[in-house]
Amino acid sequence: MNPLVGIHVALGELGAIAFLWVFVELLDPTPARRKRAQIVALVGTALLISSWVVGGFYYVTYYGTNVKPVIKSGPQPWAHNVFMEVKEHVFLLLPFLAVVLNFLLFGVDPTKRRNKSSMLILSLAVFGLGMLMALLGFLISSGYRVGLGGV
Repeated sequence: MNPLVGIHVALGELGAIAFLWVFVELLDPTPARRKRAQIVALVGTALLISSWVVGGFYYVTYYGTNVKPVIKSGPQPWAHNVFMEVKEHVFLLLPFLAVVLNFLLFGVDPTKRRNKSSMLILSLAVFGLGMLMALLGFLISSGYRVGLGGV
């Protein structure tokens, strides 16, 4: 297995988990918790963008020529046709959602109910979509293993 896959997965999952931490901090947004949420959101955004870059590099240099053909010619071509297509499009959105949340964290008062609700929903959306990406990645890699004749 290419080490870029592990790096891509680790960066993405850590980035997504950071936004669960942001969610927890915003449940009771004291000044100290808001500051932590800001720092964690910046780190989480950097991790998601890094995962985005590493994943893109892996896709262009290895996946497209070595993995994709195995999946598409194997017994589960839908592992690429469906799951990778969803992953590619949804994952493109994640760093932008994270950046929007950063703007909110630094620009509006999270103690106001409307602002807090928006930030809570957005942080859970980034976390949930990040975990969905991990699940889709697992399903895609299982299509590769099956295509190789493994389980």
